[in-house]
Amino acid sequence: MIGKSISSVLLTAVFLFGAVGRAKAQDNPTGWQLDLKRLSLNLSSTQVKNADVYANFSDSRLNADSQTLIQGFSDFEAAYSMPKYLWSNELLTEYGKATIKPQNGEEIKTESADRIMLTSDIAYKLWKINNFLGGFDAGPLANVSYETEFTSQNEAPHRKLLRGRLGVKAFEGKHLKSLYTAIVSEEDFTYPEKSTNIAWEVGLKMEHPIREGVKAAYGLSYRDYLSHSEDLLTNLDHTFEANARMDVLVYKNLSIAPFINYYMAKGKYTDIRGQNLYVGVSFSFSKIFKTR
Repeated sequence: MIGKSISSVLLTAVFLFGAVGRAKAQDNPTGWQLDLKRLSLNLSSTQVKNADVYANFSDSRLNADSQTLIQGFSDFEAAYSMPKYLWSNELLTEYGKATIKPQNGEEIKTESADRIMLTSDIAYKLWKINNFLGGFDAGPLANVSYETEFTSQNEAPHRKLLRGRLGVKAFEGKHLKSLYTAIVSEEDFTYPEKSTNIAWEVGLKMEHPIREGVKAAYGLSYRDYLSHSEDLLTNLDHTFEANARMDVLVYKNLSIAPFINYYMAKGKYTDIRGQNLYVGVSFSFSKIFKTR
């Protein structure tokens, strides 16, 4: 219900703002923009020796398990702007692994994140909104994306998803980077029984400066599955993802960024929701290689 309300508000807002004015060709610069939005790496390692000797001591620095955490993230976009269209291509990757070495036990390895997402998106600049949220373009949207992973987790099969979307989108704003609602057709090649799934989706990305050298960024997405061609126990009912980050520039293109990521999914045949909450601080690099 929450996602449907957001979707209705988005559609109403975009069409109401359409009355403000049609986009003019001279308002939109033409050319490529190549943007490494974020490249970040988090590393932590704790090595504990003789923990069994100090097992009964209250100091956790002496009796903890040795552990190593590695997490990397990258987001690169190549966008070509035309007078009436914006063609965006984005490659997003993330991977995280934790290794725990108990003093008396086998080494344990587990993935905390694993995703590769390639997206190609074309949006038509039907409307130009100048006096709301710093201004933005809006119009129909069509995109295709492919999602997979670096390695499979435990005994689960390798994830392979192809998605197509048709909808409406607000984009290219000073603060509003993306706000869309769309119908989604998803081809799931993960399992031997290929499934075609239909869903609707709403998503939001925003950025705004706090002060010089400090910028906040937010994002969320909600997907509600309407039908599945195959009746599988692994079918999802809906998913929700939200993230927030504050980039603090420390030197040229290098930033320190406290962040929080939340992901929730509910299976079609269970009332229990799976949840993943990750809070941390990353050291990140960003650079615009070419601007139109």
